[in-house]
Amino acid sequence: MMDAITVLTPTGTLGYGFGDEALARGMALGPAVIAVDAGSTDPGPHYLGSGKPLVSDVSIKRELTALIRAGRRAGIPVIVGSVGGAGSGVQVERTAKLVREIAREQGLAFRLATIRSDIPIERAKRAVAAGEIVDFEAGSPLTQDVLDETVTLVAQMGHEPICEALDGGADVIIAGRACDDSVIAAFPIWRGADPALAIHMGKILECGAFSAEPFAMDVMLGTVHEDSFLLEPGSMARRASVKSVAAHSLYERENPFKQSGPGHEIDLSGCSFEQVGERQVRVRGATLTETADYYVKLEGARLAGYRSIAIAGIRCPTTIRALDTILDDVRGKALAYFAPAPISVAFHVYGGNGVMKELEPETAPQREIGLVIEVTAADQELAHAACHQISGAMLHYHYPGIINTSGNLAFPYSPSDLDLGPVYEFSAYHLMKVDTPTELFPVRYEDL
Repeated sequence: MMDAITVLTPTGTLGYGFGDEALARGMALGPAVIAVDAGSTDPGPHYLGSGKPLVSDVSIKRELTALIRAGRRAGIPVIVGSVGGAGSGVQVERTAKLVREIAREQGLAFRLATIRSDIPIERAKRAVAAGEIVDFEAGSPLTQDVLDETVTLVAQMGHEPICEALDGGADVIIAGRACDDSVIAAFPIWRGADPALAIHMGKILECGAFSAEPFAMDVMLGTVHEDSFLLEPGSMARRASVKSVAAHSLYERENPFKQSGPGHEIDLSGCSFEQVGERQVRVRGATLTETADYYVKLEGARLAGYRSIAIAGIRCPTTIRALDTILDDVRGKALAYFAPAPISVAFHVYGGNGVMKELEPETAPQREIGLVIEVTAADQELAHAACHQISGAMLHYHYPGIINTSGNLAFPYSPSDLDLGPVYEFSAYHLMKVDTPTELFPVRYEDL
């Protein structure tokens, strides 16, 4: 009979915080591993393309220090996946550097494993030529030309490379891009747990105490048994309920009964959720089927240009009534002014339809508008010039029915036009067939 295996997930994203009391109580419950996700595509392609970290080094180092110290005291591994936000090689090395600093400053000795997830462009080109790439959510095929424009390409690893690092005696694992649930499921699977239960539990735990009431970026624990898993929050100020756990089981899921991942598909149609006391929920019923071929998800980013923005407020009622006409005219004149140099101009009208755009159902009159002027061009100088030309033109724009002769816009900042630097867009969001689950994800060890 399998021994119970408890996983402590301290937060939904490393660097987003957790309570000291929640961590202390969670560690007192005797977890076998600390596992946490550190990335996502939710913030867009910038962190993948630029290599910049999603969360500051200050926050990452502070939280890693607490987790590594707790892990070393308890003699259990600490696993972090999708480090840096996108899990690129430069982000893996940046996080590993912080771990080395922590080991030195805290006087700790342990084995560090780093797992890269960068995919050589030539490897992806061979897959394209062999017909081993399928669209995931990109909406267009991955081509050799698109790959030539790609500056960073990673793949989402499953649990297998992390299990390999555990086989190698790793105490701290810093992994590149990884499936969120696999980061949490890896240790229980390595110890012999049912993969279906472990991965389903990982899916619920990936956001920390978002599956608790009240939800928060905080500590959550899951214990895998032979036929079920049990969830509870670390903090006594929270509780797991059937509603909160079942709801998070549906989180970010297109199909409520199917959970797909590298090399497998999990059927959740037979799941049950049972309240255990006031603070725990037991989950049963997930089953796993291995797929005929093993595919990993590719995520690639390419440079799309350079961006400048201006932020302004509009309070004049006549300007607000004429705003759609003004924006169309100003955009057209800017495109003509800078021709033949191509520029992209976008307006985001907050208080109008800045969030929903053309899907916005509300048409009530607006009293105050927040306007973001966004210009993307081939270089920063051109983007800045066009942004300033547009903001200046709007400031003094004359339209039928105007009362004031200038001052259509109120700028909260000086300078009014802000350069945001390079802009990246996703170039790859596809699935690639691989021969083995670990072939693309090399493990490197260091004894600190």
